[in-house]
Amino acid sequence: MTDLDVIICGAGPTGLTLAVDLARRNVGFRLIDQAARPFPGSRGKGVQPRTQEVFEDLGVLDRIVASGGEYPLQRLHPGDGPVDRPAGLLPGPTPAEPYHLALLVPQFRTELRLRERLAELGHAPEYGHRLTAFEQDADGVTATVETPGGPETVRARYLVGADGGAGSVRGILGVAFPGKTLGVRALVADVRLDGLSSGFWHRWNQGTPEDVSLCPLYGTDLFQLQAPVPFDADVDVSAGGLTALVRARTGRDDLTIRDAPWASVHEMNARLADAYRRGRVLLAGDAAHCHPPTGGQGLNTSVQDAYNLGWKLAAVLGGAPESVLATYELERRPIAEAVLGLSERLLRAAMNHDTRRGREVTQLDLGYPDSPLTVAGPPRDKGVQPGDRAPDAPVTGAGGVATRLFSLFQGPHWTLLGHGPDPAAFPAPRRGLRVHVVGWDVLDTGGHVHDAYGLSRGEWALVRPDGYVAALGGRDELGALPAYLDGVGVR
Repeated sequence: MTDLDVIICGAGPTGLTLAVDLARRNVGFRLIDQAARPFPGSRGKGVQPRTQEVFEDLGVLDRIVASGGEYPLQRLHPGDGPVDRPAGLLPGPTPAEPYHLALLVPQFRTELRLRERLAELGHAPEYGHRLTAFEQDADGVTATVETPGGPETVRARYLVGADGGAGSVRGILGVAFPGKTLGVRALVADVRLDGLSSGFWHRWNQGTPEDVSLCPLYGTDLFQLQAPVPFDADVDVSAGGLTALVRARTGRDDLTIRDAPWASVHEMNARLADAYRRGRVLLAGDAAHCHPPTGGQGLNTSVQDAYNLGWKLAAVLGGAPESVLATYELERRPIAEAVLGLSERLLRAAMNHDTRRGREVTQLDLGYPDSPLTVAGPPRDKGVQPGDRAPDAPVTGAGGVATRLFSLFQGPHWTLLGHGPDPAAFPAPRRGLRVHVVGWDVLDTGGHVHDAYGLSRGEWALVRPDGYVAALGGRDELGALPAYLDGVGVR
């Protein structure tokens, strides 16, 4: 029997993100997946700005950006000739928000880059490993895993189900998955296509049963084909069958699909698990919430589940109280509930010919103001509030080299950002906490830290490992910091 800290069941974006985060925290884990090989399709192709910030922290963003690109213009094909328009209207980047546009990266490429990052940290997913049963007690979870070499018993302190909406962990755990079907059955396929420019996201018959779209997948020779299909009909997903569907809906006999390496026909649902945790078993990603694809929220919400969970698991395994891990569900379940509502609204809008996207899909405004980990303070009329996402800002190190707050935050640690110039006015660093003092080791040469945080001399912001502001205060509140840090395992 193998003794571990964590078993992660499911090696999609959620499980891979969690594995990368645990690996960089030196947590012992196994990442298993019942599939024989990595997922081959493009399904979750949108990477939102907040998720880009997560990927930067995990050390994988540049490779993911290089694997895709920005969303192309939409080229609508009404009967009187094509019309081009952007997919959304968003302002440009700012010092506080360096990433402002969604990236278009096929899911198989995102997962590949996460596996590469995991390999750098000395780990790899185990494919062909199916979790068939588990039992838990006060000290851990004992799981039975079918492997290519036969059944294996694995013991760990925690088990995380990141195995998708149809995965086994939630079912074995006995957690209900209530929700509703949304009256849409859809075809999604990756295709190689002749006869169409790869510079546009092509759309025909928006909001009708004959809707069809073909979106180029940058960095590949593929298009993603999307189309609603009838509930009572078989769908031929061969190259010939998809060619016939595309020609019938577009009226273009010059379009030919040569190959369809991946295709899926599914019914859209909106579902939310009744619980994210029972004992030592937790759910994350699609195992906990199921979204329609509109707005590109599913993969992003799932990645951020894992990012929220990773540091909390590591903290509790390192001696922090269980109350830290209890905040995972308290923080993430309301987020998923709100995102489900947003995805449904965007689906209804798309059915009424409106596919535009605004700031609401970026996930930059999501936060945890009501979390037990967030310390409420006096009302502030400037800068961030407790529970908000911690903004970025360009700064200059005292040595004269330009850097950013995100670079100072990057890593598995907490960060205390003080406004100096006297470093002795703030607590000393401790294991798991880095202290930077604006005006001493960090210079706010452009005033962007002040604009984003609104700190006056003697004030400070405590930033969590996942990039949210846990507390803000001044000299009067410094005395409470040591007890708070002890309570989250930073000792």
